[in-house]
Amino acid sequence: MTDGLKHTPLNDEHVALGGKMVPFAGYSMPVQYPTGITTEHRAVREACGLFDVSHMGEFIVRGPGALDLIQRISVNDASRIEVGQAQYSAMCLETGCVIDDLIIYRFPDHFMLVVNAANLAKDWAWVTKHAAAFDVEVEDVSDRTALLALQGPKAREVLRPLASLDVDDVKYYRFLEGEVAGVPAVISGTGYTGEDGFELYVPADRAVDLWRALLEAGTGAGLIPAGLGARDSLRLEVGYALYGNDLDEEHTTLESGLGWVTKLDKGDFVGRAALAAQKESGVGRRLVGLRLTDKGFPRPGYDVVSGGEVVGKITSGTVSPTLGYGVALAYVPAERSAADTVVQVDARGRLVEAVVQRPPFYTEGSIRR
Repeated sequence: MTDGLKHTPLNDEHVALGGKMVPFAGYSMPVQYPTGITTEHRAVREACGLFDVSHMGEFIVRGPGALDLIQRISVNDASRIEVGQAQYSAMCLETGCVIDDLIIYRFPDHFMLVVNAANLAKDWAWVTKHAAAFDVEVEDVSDRTALLALQGPKAREVLRPLASLDVDDVKYYRFLEGEVAGVPAVISGTGYTGEDGFELYVPADRAVDLWRALLEAGTGAGLIPAGLGARDSLRLEVGYALYGNDLDEEHTTLESGLGWVTKLDKGDFVGRAALAAQKESGVGRRLVGLRLTDKGFPRPGYDVVSGGEVVGKITSGTVSPTLGYGVALAYVPAERSAADTVVQVDARGRLVEAVVQRPPFYTEGSIRR
């Protein structure tokens, strides 16, 4: 590849549609199409959008020790995952800091771990390192797997006539195996937008067929392709964290708002001792949501100020296309993390007032929990 970047199986489709291609996690990805980020964002909130997220990584774990391995490397309790269910979790260093967040899928005879593209090599090394102590086989199937995300309140309407099964049987964080437009697919009730929808795992060599079939089927429902820009603003409106911005190896799961998936009572796992000690001594800083009460654009890297002192830094921020005001995520000291705490954002020398607000900022999504 002349640009030195990897291409998803849908790269030529994006180019043909006029997608503005940018480097992301080692891939050439569309940040937007000629429609623009705001139009794509609103389509997902009001109708539906189609995303290419084939850059994500997929690992298969099978064998008698598969569950034991996953319990060892993930903070959530994977023993509670039923066949046909997905679970959000994270992997930690011994320090309790986050290597990556991931989704774990349980099939009848194996698990699938879905990881972030930017961390694929690091995650694969971590999983295989720990796998050596268990009776398991692990396989990286990322290059053979494409992932399409159909998101929005009309996603079921679009998918229904194409699917070989009743799409209403695909519940939130559940999945079924079937076909979509004749393409074998894992049809998952997951997403990253705060809306109802599906993530479709398909063979990479069939991705173009499915992409085209979905866009054609969704014409009457207002379906349009959407890029990384809309994906980012959509996830931020509902307070979903992004690895590399809001999650990293410098912050623990308890600091990063992932305490709800950190099951200290499930038994030992990598990072448990450090996390238990932090919980006992008290978490000193927390990732919080900020809602700007003055006009301003809260960009990542901007300082958070309180009492004339810098107390934190914005990790993700935007002006919400749906709500019309600035929203952000930021790390602040625990004593300034309570809801309605007033702070300021230093927007290039101008102090913009904001208040701490527990996400989601946008609460009218169509997710069927």
